Amino acid sequence: MTDAMINAADIERRTMLRAAGAAVMSGLAASSVAGVSTAAAQGAGGAAGARDDAPLGARLQGMQHFGLTVQHMERAYEFYTQVLGGTEVFRHGDFQGDGVQNTLLADQEIEANSRGVNPRTIGVPDLRSGAQRLDVRFIQFDNMVLELLQYRESDQPMGSAVSFAEPVQHMSPAFPRMMHICFYVRDEVDFNKFIADLEAESAKRGMTQVRANRTVRVRTEAERKAAPRSANTNRVTEEPSNGWELIYCKGPEGEQLEFVKALGPVKQRFSEALAKRQQTITR
Repeated sequence: MTDAMINAADIERRTMLRAAGAAVMSGLAASSVAGVSTAAAQGAGGAAGARDDAPLGARLQGMQHFGLTVQHMERAYEFYTQVLGGTEVFRHGDFQGDGVQNTLLADQEIEANSRGVNPRTIGVPDLRSGAQRLDVRFIQFDNMVLELLQYRESDQPMGSAVSFAEPVQHMSPAFPRMMHICFYVRDEVDFNKFIADLEAESAKRGMTQVRANRTVRVRTEAERKAAPRSANTNRVTEEPSNGWELIYCKGPEGEQLEFVKALGPVKQRFSEALAKRQQTITR
């Protein structure tokens, strides 16, 4: 769960985030990032130079995107656009060369050198020579952008189902450095039905890894499927999390997803924290 989940009623902020998501995509568009950051600093009432001396947190605009490296680009793209309804911002690909290798993978090459092994053996692609390539697609949601990345062999086409590295199967969210993507479900939506429909739609598309947990104990896949629909939602009533509704779910790549609603007291806490932050960074 993350503080990036934003009050759904705050239309003005959501509009701003969508605009930022469309204009500021990644480090590959550094000039755009600089332009948006400068405009934000000046709009907050301070000169760019003064903002450069502010605390680090006051120099941020919030989350720009979450990144997910995938095994099967087209399958992941279908899930996040056609199942979950995201909108493609743009796609770019066939990245190769010394610059992108150094930018993205220098730490991993250093690790391989320190071990005295071929970088490929620890999952480092060779973008430098072009033996492998990197493709990316950006997908816009209301309050976040998702970047899909695929590292593939150069003889594989863009959107390939065959990536450079084998996927890691059955990853538990308890592993250190494991990450998850959290989607904000609208207040008026029936959460239990949303999860049931998500599983059914994914199953129709052959995305068999898209399986949500249940709030009751299950020992087999058959028991998970047979659990009552009411077990699709964990409703939290204890302070200070009262108002949360949530469930964890695996995505089509085996990635960890979370779906949440923030209602009542917990929604108010997020609204107050956001207002407090906005006051702090505009002083």
